[in-house]
Amino acid sequence: MEKEKHDIQREIEKLRDEIRRHNYLYYVEDSPEISDQEYDALFDRLVELEEANPELITPDSPTQRVGAEPASEFQSVEHEIPMLSLGKVTSEEDFRAFHKRVCDGLGIDGGAEIRYSCEPKLDGLAISIRYEDGALVLGATRGDGKTGEDVTHNIKTIKSIPLKLRKSIPVLEARGEVVFPKDKFAEMNERRVEKGEDPFANPRNAAAGSLRQLDSKITAERPLEAYFYAIGALDTGNIEPPKNHEEELELLRSAGLRTVPHAESMSGPGEVANYFDKISEIREELDFEIDGVVVKVDDKGYQERLGEISRSPRWAIAWKFPAQEKVTTLEDVIWNVGRTAAVTPVAVLAPVEIAGVTVKRASLHNEDQIEKLGLKIGDKVLVRRAGDVIPYVVRAMEELRTGSEKEIMPPEKCPDCESNLVKEPGDVYRRCPNISCPAVVAESVNHWASRGAMDIDGLGPKQIAQLLKEELIEDVAGLYALKKDDIEQLDRFGEKSAENLIEAIRESKTRPLDRFINALGIRHVGETVAGQLAEEFQSLEAIADVGIEDLTRIDGIGQEIASAVVDFFRNESNRKLIERLRDMGVEPQKPKTPKGTELEGITFVITGTLTRPRDEISKLLESHGAKVTGSVSGSTDYVIHGESAGSKLDKAKAKNIDLLDEDQLRDFLGERGIEY
Repeated sequence: MEKEKHDIQREIEKLRDEIRRHNYLYYVEDSPEISDQEYDALFDRLVELEEANPELITPDSPTQRVGAEPASEFQSVEHEIPMLSLGKVTSEEDFRAFHKRVCDGLGIDGGAEIRYSCEPKLDGLAISIRYEDGALVLGATRGDGKTGEDVTHNIKTIKSIPLKLRKSIPVLEARGEVVFPKDKFAEMNERRVEKGEDPFANPRNAAAGSLRQLDSKITAERPLEAYFYAIGALDTGNIEPPKNHEEELELLRSAGLRTVPHAESMSGPGEVANYFDKISEIREELDFEIDGVVVKVDDKGYQERLGEISRSPRWAIAWKFPAQEKVTTLEDVIWNVGRTAAVTPVAVLAPVEIAGVTVKRASLHNEDQIEKLGLKIGDKVLVRRAGDVIPYVVRAMEELRTGSEKEIMPPEKCPDCESNLVKEPGDVYRRCPNISCPAVVAESVNHWASRGAMDIDGLGPKQIAQLLKEELIEDVAGLYALKKDDIEQLDRFGEKSAENLIEAIRESKTRPLDRFINALGIRHVGETVAGQLAEEFQSLEAIADVGIEDLTRIDGIGQEIASAVVDFFRNESNRKLIERLRDMGVEPQKPKTPKGTELEGITFVITGTLTRPRDEISKLLESHGAKVTGSVSGSTDYVIHGESAGSKLDKAKAKNIDLLDEDQLRDFLGERGIEY
């Protein structure tokens, strides 16, 4: 018995040391070694052992803390009210058990329809920001829950966080999450890999790494967003404080802070389960990563009565989604040639279902990454798939090797044209030097026709391959010389489909300037940077003549991107290609008048019949920075209503959302200098 107790204590101490190490790597170094699922398994095992042996619990055990100690590089900040973490459930059965605990804790019937407030659980970095008399005075990370890091200077670079509230409140401490938008994540990782830097493991890690920079200029260059979901310290002066979570969110919104979208209140575990299913369905459509749903008892009085345990409140729970990471076998590695002539490795996997999708291929970024991960053919590997991000290999499970694994050998020759590959000093890629390489040309045309570029409907990789094979085009300019007869001779094309493709190519001649810039395939220039260039310079000629110094004055454009832009337009072949496109009638359109910011951060819903068409009103509001949505939710600030307004108006009234009829809307806009 004594020996068994000794073994348990040794396992507990080993688990604590391992968890502390991973906490340090994640919270301080921003370089986690294991996945959430692997970390949770370690933590859950420690909780299990400590619950069975409470006499072995020590005050410094990771189970008695929320996170990790703050990094020494930042000033420490003591949270006036601790920032707790949440317990978790992974099934409806588990959630109903939580509901029963809530009812038992309140001393009410277990079948009671407790009112809950639910919202998507953002997968980012938890923060607390403090306003005094409406002015932002402090921004801090969660740290260990009691003490965080002062990151005020970095917080101030996030454009969605106001420096001054819309109303003056003596003290408002808002709790929320800093996230890295999904559409920007892949773009940034691609740039990091090209520079030989390690890619961020996931958007959450990217957000944490960005916010915890000692140089706030680096933070400012990254497109961080912030959403808020709770209030810590609060002094509302003469205003009645919130009585429930729904009112708490309304106070945050009215103060000018952006709350988590799709927040709703509902009664009972059945409605919560329906909400979980709904959020699961729209998960991929959201701009940010989420890993579940947060469910809170809505009533503040109930929250106080339920209280908290050592590291989490008894009145809230995180209902987590199924894992987005799985272990499978690396069966092979193939090498693809991209539009920049870079040869990139792709993992061929034993098929595995991750988050509802069967994954057979995954990104390996480059051969340096293969070396860093220590991968071999035949390895068991951890693969992650999240949202629209291409699945990628997280790590090799070296502990599962059998000895039959084989080394991965990078190619010496181009997989498509057999040219000898070259690798310049400082470049992480081997590249094909043949400018006529079929793969390079095909990828360039494919990118040109893609949705974020010239958006040529009906022109995909298969059609492009046929056009190149039949020598009907040599580059993107050749598309605009095609005739219907040329296309009709291709496989699976008839008269009508050939006409449709010719029309789609013709329509692409007048795409917006930012699309055209993106379509050119300039290194390091994706949709975001293309949009910045178009808005700043307004014409292709101006961009072609600009210097590095002028480019680096633009937020988010550093020396590397600026050099790539200048080099592209100085290249004689690129200039000739643009001239040929112009000769073919391709004329990118100047950007529309930049949006105003008078209504930035405000969300409207329009319902009923008004004197002006609803889409016209929507465009007016959006042109001044507002967001117009089709449904009333927790993130709605105002509902504009006309005659015959239906359920949306009723829902807005039930949620106490501000209402504007057409006259009130006219006055509302007039106060902000906007003519209706």
